[in-house]
Amino acid sequence: MLVHPQFDPVAIHLGAFGIHWYGLMYLLGFASFIGLGRLRLRSLNRSGWNDKFLDDLLFYGVLGVVFGGRLGEVLFYNPDYYFSHPAKILAVWEGGMSFHGGFLGVLIAMSLFARQRKINWLSLMDFIAPLVPVGLGAGRIGNFINAELWGRPTDLPWGMVFPNVDNLPRHPSQLYEFALEGIALFLVLWIYSNKPRSSGAVSGLFLIGYGSFRFIGEFARTPDDGIFGLMSFGLSMGQWLSLPMVVVGIVMMKYAYKQRAK
Repeated sequence: MLVHPQFDPVAIHLGAFGIHWYGLMYLLGFASFIGLGRLRLRSLNRSGWNDKFLDDLLFYGVLGVVFGGRLGEVLFYNPDYYFSHPAKILAVWEGGMSFHGGFLGVLIAMSLFARQRKINWLSLMDFIAPLVPVGLGAGRIGNFINAELWGRPTDLPWGMVFPNVDNLPRHPSQLYEFALEGIALFLVLWIYSNKPRSSGAVSGLFLIGYGSFRFIGEFARTPDDGIFGLMSFGLSMGQWLSLPMVVVGIVMMKYAYKQRAK
């Protein structure tokens, strides 16, 4: 049996202020976006798609992730708590960012970016998709450091006690999701996108991959607090939000391959 180290959530103390690990994980995700994006740009030959383009793209993406992710957490998972403590809505450094909310925020931000630059939105999303998983994995490490989103009780030998919760050994579900959503999804998308694909195929694979991995990982994760818990058919909110992603991803890939055949 393992015991969670109960890390200090503040990585660097600066007097009355501090830099939180969760914030550093987001910075790591944004930095990986720039680094991997520059590698992908080398394989493309599109006018105007350069380092400046990538920097502007990240700016829009950050806005979508932060605002969408926080609103998703507030509205999807724990509205009662946040509406009772409105000041906590802005405390993003304490954790609490919904992927599905952030995903919707990024879709809107990228739509605005594509319209402004007069480029194809789906081609833009195909470019972005392989750059996302590293940031997702970094976020899961942040969840682990903060000892949040812990797993369900288990008797497996690697079960971990989270002293801030109780004395039961639990799945370290944050690390499972790091492996699935971060490492495995990155490898699948990076390898798949290294060859020319029909428009929408890479985005479709991202939806299928993330939705499937998140659905699997939720079986080991304690259902989120708030008004939900387990819902219909014993599935969590995260699983119900992931299912449409898989369905839409399958439709997109089928359409992309039909277009390629034509």
